[in-house]
Amino acid sequence: MSPRIPRPPRSIPLPSHPRFITLEGGEGAGKTTVLNALRDALQAQGGEVVSTREPGGTPLAELIRNLLLVAREAHEPPSAETELLLMFAARAQHVHATIRPALQRGAWVLSDRFTDSSYAYQGGGRGFDIGFIAELERRVVDLQPGLTLLLDVGVAQGRERTRGRDLYPDRIEAERDDFFERVRAAYLARADAEPNRFRVIDAAQPVDRVAAEAVRHLQDWQARA
Repeated sequence: MSPRIPRPPRSIPLPSHPRFITLEGGEGAGKTTVLNALRDALQAQGGEVVSTREPGGTPLAELIRNLLLVAREAHEPPSAETELLLMFAARAQHVHATIRPALQRGAWVLSDRFTDSSYAYQGGGRGFDIGFIAELERRVVDLQPGLTLLLDVGVAQGRERTRGRDLYPDRIEAERDDFFERVRAAYLARADAEPNRFRVIDAAQPVDRVAAEAVRHLQDWQARA
């Protein structure tokens, strides 16, 4: 039976930007390959394209990423509350120093993960209160992407793709399958709740097909925006 994931409470919609595109998905979904394909498609049209990631995207945010993911042997494991707040601290810096300046100067911004990942990983995976996540999103971030591409793949297939890729998986990659099942369910619930923003792509396909479908969604979005 699939885990039940509560939806975020209804609230005033956050401002969004049509040139801000995010990629979401679980482990082994192929986000890096798709991000590169989207970047190449946009650069071929001319203009600036900023590719970034979360947690990270600025020097300070990358330091926070290291605390959260890499240095798992160097300090005590963070609580769910600490993990969530550090994620939003990195995101606040990311928005302030990278995303908003790029959008203001007319660039496209492609981000590997954004706030939806907190709903999925800390909300769905950790079971953290999504009402509080929504409040942090409103007060700290106050920005949504215009388009979010969710690369959906089964947990077993995604984990198999990542097997052997990293000799030392980070703290979140080392979680058990049931954690990632909850993450996947939370992502799909987000997509179901916001069909105007999300496009769900079957990432079980060969990666070249996934990338081509993502580019088609981007082009359709450009035509509509």
